[in-house]
Amino acid sequence: MSEKKAQLTIDGVDKPIELPVYEGSTGPDVIDVSSLVGQGFFTYDPGFMSTASCESDITFIDGDKGVLLHRGYPIEQLAANVSFLDTCFLLLNGELPDATEKGEFENTIRYHTMVDEQIHNFFKGFPRTSHPMAMLLSVVGALSAFYHDNLDNDNPEHRKIVAHRIIAKMPTLAAMCYKHGVGQPFMYPQNDMGFAENFLHMMFGTPCDAPNVSPILAKAMDTIFLLHADHEQNASTSTVRLAGSSGANPYACIASGIAALWGPAHGGANEAVLAQLAEIGDEKNIEEYILRAKDKDDPFRLMGFGHRVYKNFDPRATVMREICNEVLDDLGVEDDPLFRIARKLEKIALEDDYFIDRKLYPNVDFYSGIILKAIGIPTSMFTVIFSTGRTPGWIAHWDEMLSSSFRIGRPRQLYKGHTKRTIKV
Repeated sequence: MSEKKAQLTIDGVDKPIELPVYEGSTGPDVIDVSSLVGQGFFTYDPGFMSTASCESDITFIDGDKGVLLHRGYPIEQLAANVSFLDTCFLLLNGELPDATEKGEFENTIRYHTMVDEQIHNFFKGFPRTSHPMAMLLSVVGALSAFYHDNLDNDNPEHRKIVAHRIIAKMPTLAAMCYKHGVGQPFMYPQNDMGFAENFLHMMFGTPCDAPNVSPILAKAMDTIFLLHADHEQNASTSTVRLAGSSGANPYACIASGIAALWGPAHGGANEAVLAQLAEIGDEKNIEEYILRAKDKDDPFRLMGFGHRVYKNFDPRATVMREICNEVLDDLGVEDDPLFRIARKLEKIALEDDYFIDRKLYPNVDFYSGIILKAIGIPTSMFTVIFSTGRTPGWIAHWDEMLSSSFRIGRPRQLYKGHTKRTIKV
């Protein structure tokens, strides 16, 4: 598989250890250190920032160049030309659907959107004040009880059915989390609606009124789902893979991904953007916060600017900015103080040399938070939306892992505790 070799020289070891070097189809070469354990060594890599835990054909990111590819297609092209469900099909199958496949896939998803009526009883047990992510995590995990007895993880057809079910049911469950919190009746999915349109109908519709979803808002919602569909080996995707490596029920694996995404360092960034805009409070306070952001002795940082992975620009943000403008124009909320603050911050970040030199451009979380707020989705639901969009990526990685040779995940540690000692009597 590899002709390149690397040599590791260690003090006290007679001869260098030879390690194979693998080339991916794109991106940096990878040194295979898996043989080190047999020679008495581990590598130490906190956060796994320099460790490839798996092979994958699904998504590639080049953070320095601002590149995000799904199965080779740039995210900008996907957002401009296809739908979220087309992207789901691509992640699962490796190619975009043709006309026949598109119709069949959309039809399959459409008829998996309902959930068992007993799921309603789960929601009755939650306090109205429960965080939506707590409910989503619990109910998705509970799907394991409904789809378990006949599930064979080694059967490709069974894995395909799981993928279709979870993608279809996530928006239904997400909307139920919102409805339970506001005390409104759950809305059943409508088979004559598109994916994002259906979600907004289940979120904001009531039995008292005929369905009425703005096409512009439905398109914006579809794009938000699409732009979050996958992002390579991030914390939540790696969690799904690690849980799946034990052979766990796939719905439990997805629930583990939701748990990882719930953390504010991962999925809560767009919620943090809105909280900070509210903290700024008024346009007259913006300069103070900009000065704080520039002060190297002040730990304060502006939320929604720059990205841990993208050192140039976030390619998703370019798409989201355009959608943001369309949504704000459609809703006529330009006079809202919060959106005025956001607009001014965006202008400063795109024109101020401090931000330009450090490549602190507005990222996808900055724009998605503004869009979701404008649509009327509360900040507590933002990570639920993220989970719904990320589901096809999670399940595609789970399926890819089970389709290949894999071992149960077992990270090592650098032990710094006591050596062997004896209890004194």
